[in-house]
Amino acid sequence: MALHYNLAKVYALSDNDPEFVLQIVNLFVTEVPDDLAQIKEGIKKKDHKHAYAYAHKIKPTLDLLGLKVAFEEILQVEAWTKAEGEKKEIKETFKSIKNQVEDAVKELKKDFDL
Repeated sequence: MALHYNLAKVYALSDNDPEFVLQIVNLFVTEVPDDLAQIKEGIKKKDHKHAYAYAHKIKPTLDLLGLKVAFEEILQVEAWTKAEGEKKEIKETFKSIKNQVEDAVKELKKDFDL
């Protein structure tokens, strides 16, 4: 039972094509955690452009998989990178996104036998 994600947009986009849905789920499970690691690295090194590039990359995926809070928070990360803010300002927001993605990944792996 999907508690941490919502595939309604994926099914709508794919005309209920299960293979397409599985491809999107696989991409999310394999790529987004690595992209989050890159955002973390950018935050740690105060490399705002690096953090922005990866935040911008995963933004549509978070929306597509129905991670509404994480999507709103990734917008905050983007705004932080543009303002070139201090690390302490964004650490909790990033941690929240990371936790939500990890929960969704665990659940997707279980639900799709990945």
